[in-house]
Amino acid sequence: MKELDREKTIHLLNQIMEFELAGVVRYTHYSLMVTGPHRIPIVQFFQAQANESLMHAQQAGEVLTGLEGHPSMRIAPIEETNRHDLKALLTESLNHERKALELYKSLLDVVEDASVYLEEFARGAIGQEELHNVEIRKMLRDYVF
Repeated sequence: MKELDREKTIHLLNQIMEFELAGVVRYTHYSLMVTGPHRIPIVQFFQAQANESLMHAQQAGEVLTGLEGHPSMRIAPIEETNRHDLKALLTESLNHERKALELYKSLLDVVEDASVYLEEFARGAIGQEELHNVEIRKMLRDYVF
């Protein structure tokens, strides 16, 4: 087994926390902006995404403090097109989920062969983010790009 790079791991966990907290804001905003005949299930979807982002931020923070790191008080920058039609919201969501996937894969690259626990944490998060990507792509399928 290789030695765990605690500094790099803590840095990535802080980035993940900041990004997941930005997801809470993003998805809460989206849930408020949805209109139209399918509003209720889509609002519920975005609210669930916001709740899950908070849970992921908390989980990353628990791991980070377990490594004796100090959790950031910031959130990642939130890019927005200021378009609120469903296609725009879902496209922004897909971009957000792809970035989350990249962050968790970066974490896996750092912790692989250094900590089984951290590998499993990263792999579990990667699986969830991949599922989110699939679900959002399925939701976008009927839109012509």
